[in-house]
Parts: sequence; C-alpha cells; structure tokens
Amino acid sequence: MQNEEREMIYSKRVRAGKRTYFFDVRATRANDYYLTVTESRRQQRDGDFFYEKSKMFIYKEDFNKFVDALQETVDHIKTELLPEFDFEQFDNKEDSEKAEAAAPIVKEVEKDSEITDIDSDSFGDSELKWE
Repeated sequence: MQNEEREMIYSKRVRAGKRTYFFDVRATRANDYYLTVTESRRQQRDGDFFYEKSKMFIYKEDFNKFVDALQETVDHIKTELLPEFDFEQFDNKEDSEKAEAAAPIVKEVEKDSEITDIDSDSFGDSELKWE
C-alpha cells in the first residue's frame, strides 16, 4: 500500500526535542479513515543530515483500544513509577503554540520528508493491530 499517496485529511505535529511526531489522518480509496503516527528523527551520517522515520498505522476499529492502552500506560508511569516527577514542567503550551504558528504547512513537511538518504521501506513500517 502506498500510504504517501493517500489523501491527507488532518495532521498534527508535536515537536519533542530532536524528534518530531506526526499524527496524520488519511483516507483509503474506499473513503475510510485511519491514523498514522510517525516519529521523525534528524540524523547525521558522513556529514550529511537526513530524517529517519518510523511509522505506525492505527485503524478505526482499534482507536478506543489504542487510546485506552496508551492512557493506562502513561498513568502507570506517572502514578506508580515516577509519582514524584513534575510532568507539568514540560507543558509549555505557549512555546508550542508559537512553534505551530511558525511551522510550514503539511504539504511542505511531506515534501521535505521525501528528501532523505533512507528509503522508508527499509524501516519496516509496521501495522499496529490489537487482538
């Protein structure tokens, strides 16, 4: 399946240090919708910069299971493993909103992500299916 050719419906970018996460809603040929979560990391090899990408596909029948599992896992980390840690220190929404306002539009991001030294097929884009 050539996912890059599927119609982009919605995109949300989350900048996280050296990583950027993209939450993209795409449409299938049959006008069904699915979510792709892409992690993009800037890398350097032999003096050249490129973006390494990892992608996960989440389908509508799995949305609730995925969100529930993610929330349960994050809650476990926050309450059981790191109860004393101040996670709110990372909630700098003002800077995040400024970065979003200055960010290029989605189509430009897609064009930039295609100019890499790494074939995206080499990362084994995996589908996330919950049983």
